[in-house]
Amino acid sequence: MEIQVKPRALTILDGVSAVLFFAALAMVFFYAPMEAVMGQVQRVFYFHISTAWVGMLGFMSAGVAGIAYLRTNNRKWDIVGTAAVEISLVFFFIAIVSGSIWARPAWNTWWTWDVRLTTATVVELVYFAYMFLRQGIDDPDRRARFGAVYTILGFISVPLTFISIRIFQSIHPVVIGPGEERMGMTPEMRNTMFFSLFTFSVLFVDLLWHRIRLGWLSDKIEQLRLKFAQ
Repeated sequence: MEIQVKPRALTILDGVSAVLFFAALAMVFFYAPMEAVMGQVQRVFYFHISTAWVGMLGFMSAGVAGIAYLRTNNRKWDIVGTAAVEISLVFFFIAIVSGSIWARPAWNTWWTWDVRLTTATVVELVYFAYMFLRQGIDDPDRRARFGAVYTILGFISVPLTFISIRIFQSIHPVVIGPGEERMGMTPEMRNTMFFSLFTFSVLFVDLLWHRIRLGWLSDKIEQLRLKFAQ
């Protein structure tokens, strides 16, 4: 089996991701001012919104990969889709946990079945089920077709989560769009938020590239296993 050499561009991207991440940390703790009401705990907001964004970005990427697989029957798109879902599951879970930490001083509770929190939980469970159900399909092509259809249909839950607080009554603040003025963010806070979003987007691409390379090697091993099992 051919050994894949790590691309130089990926090595550079690793370094860029690390620099951006530490720069984002510096902005969160030393550039953005402390929020007057919640104090230091409000700083978790920058990580909360960034990890939620990465989660949605990955689930969208998985849906696009699912469409590409159904059009081409190329298993590389199944590898991309699976990688995107795995990464996004982790980041979206972090978003839910960090949101709970942020909610404690803001709402005086760790959890409430608000429409945003409920739909976010549904999204996490939908994609957790995807990973679980994939394991029950031994045939790689059937598994890839199942994954493609599932990620396309599953993505319906993602925009519903995003728009839920805009179409239903919710205590969750609107960060971007109509009603965002209630957040009371200063220019420094907004700059930090958008820089964090950019940083985590780059980090997602970096992690996705690594996971795709791992997935490609795993697929090669599975093909060899099936070949020798015949």
